[in-house]
Amino acid sequence: MKRAAIAIAVLGMCAWSFGQDKPATQGTAGQAASAQASPQGKRPPAAKTQPEFDAYQAAIALPDAAASEKAANDFAAKFPDSELREVLYKAAMQKYQQANNGDKMDEMARKALAVDPDDPEALVAVAQVLAERTRDTDLDKDQKLAEAKKDAERALVTVDTDVPVSGYPPEKIDQFKRYIKSEAYAILGTLASNAKNYAEAETNLKKSIEVFPEQVDSVAVLRLAVALDMQNKISDALKYANQAVDLTKDRPDSAAGKAARAEQDRLTKLSSGTAPGQPAPH
Repeated sequence: MKRAAIAIAVLGMCAWSFGQDKPATQGTAGQAASAQASPQGKRPPAAKTQPEFDAYQAAIALPDAAASEKAANDFAAKFPDSELREVLYKAAMQKYQQANNGDKMDEMARKALAVDPDDPEALVAVAQVLAERTRDTDLDKDQKLAEAKKDAERALVTVDTDVPVSGYPPEKIDQFKRYIKSEAYAILGTLASNAKNYAEAETNLKKSIEVFPEQVDSVAVLRLAVALDMQNKISDALKYANQAVDLTKDRPDSAAGKAARAEQDRLTKLSSGTAPGQPAPH
């Protein structure tokens, strides 16, 4: 899973912060005032009772992914109407993402979406797993890829409407939204590239890189280089291949590192007028 820890470590919000307020006791008038104070984004989820809040705090503090999942399931069974069910499922989702467990990440994301079908972080998580793990031999390949595209496109819409903003620094909200958009565009670029629609892949991968420059995704950069290569835009492709090599300099033997260096070598030879596999002219 690409950039698995960014949403947690960089932003310090979402699952770890939501629901940290005291149990909600304000009436309709108080809720209306809160809504007027925060016209964009939804209200942060909150506990309705002290026992619910205490159970949430105990569950959210668990560091282990499997324990976090069990606690989320137990919490949902005990508090089936709680707004905080989604938060706990996303916390487990993030832990499984960090552990590179795509199947469990997808499962937790879908449980979060069962509570809020428009949650952009969960939509991106499902789309990412489908885009990265769907194989040509899958009987439901077309269905999976269509779902991935639909979820990524939906996340680009709901990231501006479904993210709580009240009580969070504007710069953190902005970072989080741009991170989600970057991931969604990267997914759309991957889907287009795999379908050999390289012009569309180029557009979306560039958006992914440009919208979140704080931490550029080396895989998105490499895929952009390949998309440009496939359109015979050799000089532009080499620029991004060089960037992908630089971004993977601390892990040259990783899959992304090796692929970046192979693409750089191919493009360098093409740029010098040497076809791959042929000796350079003297």
